[in-house]
Amino acid sequence: MMPDRERIYRTEAIVLKHSDFGEADRLLTVYTPYLGKLRLLAKGIRKPTSRKSGHLESFTRTQLLVARGRNLDIITQAQTIEPYLALRQDLWRMSHAYYVGELVDCFGEEQAENYPLYCLLCEALHWICQSSNLPLTMRFVEMQVLNLAGYRPQLFQCLRCNAALEPIVNYFSAAEGGMLCPRCGEGQRGAKPVSLAAFKALRYLQTREYADCARLQLSQATLAEVEGLLGDYLVYILEHGFKSVEFLRLLRYNAHLSGASYSLNSRIAS
Repeated sequence: MMPDRERIYRTEAIVLKHSDFGEADRLLTVYTPYLGKLRLLAKGIRKPTSRKSGHLESFTRTQLLVARGRNLDIITQAQTIEPYLALRQDLWRMSHAYYVGELVDCFGEEQAENYPLYCLLCEALHWICQSSNLPLTMRFVEMQVLNLAGYRPQLFQCLRCNAALEPIVNYFSAAEGGMLCPRCGEGQRGAKPVSLAAFKALRYLQTREYADCARLQLSQATLAEVEGLLGDYLVYILEHGFKSVEFLRLLRYNAHLSGASYSLNSRIAS
């Protein structure tokens, strides 16, 4: 981290979101490798003549020169490192990028270094640009975010009796942070039965690299079950839902109404 006495500093960053500020400025929320989450002011960026606007779009990886300000630090220069162009050419992929950005925004702390989380964000945007199975990619990213944020779900031992979990129908408890064996989980409030296929998929996603997980062949039912379990766990931890997930569900619903051939394995599923 840069010493406070330095009035200008450089940092790589990915833009997570932005909002208009004043007549021509924009307030950006960015995530950086060594300074965590920052709120920065981009002055004049909404003017047609601004040279910085193309370098500060959402989910652009960019190199910044930043001047310390009284209330907000100000971006003085920006240069694109990776534009992730495929996101800007596909609404479905961009919608998934917004979900990943929302995850990082929720779990990334302001001005607190988390280099592994920054690396995961960079990789996740790259995966979204190329993935042929976005639902599976999202489940992998969710699991890794949970790991890095300190909420790694326990999937190998019962959280109550510590018994090793057998390859049978076990139970997932968001409140307890993972799996319960049948004896401890059956009849427990909030504990959901987990099919053997979903149980194996969760453990695989937690312990294997992305290249391995991307080759998984899961049924739509199993993908939907894993999505529901991880989604419930995330909402329990954060105590709120995700706007981007609601938008993805709306896209899925509209595609269904229009007769588009999209499924949980297609581009628009979350």
